[in-house]
Amino acid sequence: MPGRDVSVRLLAGVALAFIAMAPSGAAASQRLPARGSVEVAFSPADRPEALLIDVIDDARKTLHVQAYAFTSKPIARALIDAHQRGVRVEVLADAKMNKRGKGNVLPELLAAGIPVSLETRFAAAHNKVMIADAEGPVCTLVTGSFNFTQSAVKRNAENLLVLRDNCTLTQIYLDNWRRHRADATRITRLPWKPGT
Repeated sequence: MPGRDVSVRLLAGVALAFIAMAPSGAAASQRLPARGSVEVAFSPADRPEALLIDVIDDARKTLHVQAYAFTSKPIARALIDAHQRGVRVEVLADAKMNKRGKGNVLPELLAAGIPVSLETRFAAAHNKVMIADAEGPVCTLVTGSFNFTQSAVKRNAENLLVLRDNCTLTQIYLDNWRRHRADATRITRLPWKPGT
């Protein structure tokens, strides 16, 4: 059937065109086997901030952080304490939410010597992620809707997932974190303006 062959070729051509238009470096989703343990907390009832601080306190080698809004002094204090005990701490934060320095805790992290970079590539760098000791042998990944803010602790309905001992998954998140850091701008002080 000549008409059908043309339709099949046309559909194949359209599919190839869409593939060609995909952003370079775009990866397909990945399905992994379930491993390790999962702990969940909902705010305000389950105290997710305390759970997050426990993860920070348990870190031994590295902590990689991605934050949208970051005003929680207890979380900042825990990161500073980890840095002071020799854990390598690095923070990525959304530029629009954090560039002024007023009201957020990034100036405290910078003053403590923690590397901070601001993400400017996306309309919103809306990740809320913490990766502890991704290289293992004990690794922890924290993600969810929970912003590192007092509003998330006291007023918002939020969730926090702590996934322990699934180092394959944790490494995937670390690879994504590194891609974001490569596009981010390292800062030394706030307030910050693009190009400074």
